[in-house]
Amino acid sequence: MQMGQEINSSNFQQRDFEQFHQRLAAETCLLGEMLRDGTLDSSGPVAGYELEAWLIDARGNPAPRNAQFLQALADPDVVAELATFNVELNGPPESLAGHALSRMQHSLEANWLSCRRTAESIGLHLMVIGILPTITPKNLTLQNMSQLKRYIALNQQILRLRGGRPIDLLIEGDETLSLRHDDVMLESATTSFQIHLQVDANLAARYYNAAKIVSAPIVAAGANSPFLFGRKLWEETRIPLFEQAVSVGASDKTNRVSFGFRYVEESIFEVFESNLERYPVLLPMLSEDDPQRLSHLRLHNGTIWRWNRPLVGFNADGQPHIRIEHRVVPAGPTHVDQFANAAFFYGLVSAFANAETAPEKRLPFSACRSNFYRAAKDGIFAEVEWLDGECGSLKTLCLDLLLDQAQEGLTQAGIDHHEAAYYLNVIRQRLQSGQTGATWQKKWVDRYGPQWQDLTLSYAEHQQSAQPVHRWSL
Repeated sequence: MQMGQEINSSNFQQRDFEQFHQRLAAETCLLGEMLRDGTLDSSGPVAGYELEAWLIDARGNPAPRNAQFLQALADPDVVAELATFNVELNGPPESLAGHALSRMQHSLEANWLSCRRTAESIGLHLMVIGILPTITPKNLTLQNMSQLKRYIALNQQILRLRGGRPIDLLIEGDETLSLRHDDVMLESATTSFQIHLQVDANLAARYYNAAKIVSAPIVAAGANSPFLFGRKLWEETRIPLFEQAVSVGASDKTNRVSFGFRYVEESIFEVFESNLERYPVLLPMLSEDDPQRLSHLRLHNGTIWRWNRPLVGFNADGQPHIRIEHRVVPAGPTHVDQFANAAFFYGLVSAFANAETAPEKRLPFSACRSNFYRAAKDGIFAEVEWLDGECGSLKTLCLDLLLDQAQEGLTQAGIDHHEAAYYLNVIRQRLQSGQTGATWQKKWVDRYGPQWQDLTLSYAEHQQSAQPVHRWSL
C-alpha cells in the first residue's frame, strides 16, 4: 500500500521530531479553524482511485524490476511502491455523476494497456491480485525495497518504535501462519484498489462513519486474498497481514493500521486531533510551505493507515477539501470487478451518509468493528449484526437489501441509472454464484493442489480475458 510522499532525508535528530510536532500541533489547530469557518470545499462528491499492481515473470514469480519498468514507461501517474515488484497507478478525479464509473474504467484500461505493453517489452507481465500466490518470505527483503528515502526512513522509524524487535506475524484462519520478520517488507505482500471520495466537508463525519459501516459488505464482496506463503488463511488475508506488518508493538490504540475504536461524533476534525495526540511522529521532515498547505499534518496523516482514512487535499484552484480513502478492497480480479466494487461502495456510503436517521445511531461501533473482521475472515458467508439488531449472512443481507440501497445511493448522487445497474449487477451475480476472487482461488487449489505458479498463471490468463470473476471457470 502506498506509504506517502517522498522526503528529502532519512536521517533525523531529536530536534527534528520536536520542531515537527510543534508545527503539526499548529496546523491541526488551523485545520480546526478552517472546518469551523467553512473554508473547505462543500461541493458535490468527486471520485478517484489508486491501483497497486504486481510485476511478475513468465513463471508467475514476483519480478523486482520496477525501476526499469518505470523508466521505460515514463508516466508520472504510475509510481513506485514499497517493493520493487510493485507499482501504483493513479486515476484522475471524476465528478461522481453521469457515466463517471465507466469513464474511470476506460481511463484505467487505457493506462493499463500502456503499462502491459511496457512490461512485455522488458520481458515481464503486469497483474492485479490482493496477495500474489507465489510470494515468499525470501522475496520480502530490504534488497527488494524501492530505494526511496521515505521507505528507508519508515522502516528505520517503525523498528525504532519497536525497540529493534522483529515483527511477529500470526494469522489464524483455515490454517495457521506464524513467522518472524526483521523489517516492514511484509507489508509489500498486500496490494489494494483504494477508492477515494471527496465529500462536502460539512458532511465528512457522516460519510466517514458510513464508510466504516459499509466496510464489512464491501470487503466480503471483493475478497481476493485467501493465501499467504502457501497457507489458506482469511478470505481477505491482506487485513491481518497489513495490520501486523507495520505494528509498532504498542497498545491497540496506537497501531498504525486499524479499523478504529469509535465513530466520529461531531466533526471529522476528531480524527486529526487523534493523530496529534495518539500517534508518535514517524517522518519529521520539516517543510517551509505556507502553513495553510498543512504540509506537516498531511505527511503525518500519511503514516497512519486507517482502513478508512480521511485525507486533506487541494482542488485545482487551491481550495482545501476532505476526501475519504476506502482502503479495504484488494486489487483485482479484473477492472470491471474493481469498478463494480467501487460502485457498491459509492452507492452504499452515499445512501448511508444521507439517510434521515444516521446509521451509526442504529449500529453499535463494537458491532461495526466486529462485522469488518468477520467479513475479512469469512467473506460473503460471514454472519453479522446489522442495523437495529438484525442478524444474518452478508450474502443474504447484500442480495436482499444492500444492493438496492446502493442503487438508490448512486441515483441520488447523479450516476446514470443504467450504469449503476450494470456495475451493481456484477456484484449481484458474484454473490448469487458465490464466486469471489478468493473463492475461485480456493476452488482452483482444491482441484489442482497447491501449485502456486500454475495458480498464478491461470489467474493471470483469466484476468486478461476481462470477464468478471463470477464467470471464471476452473
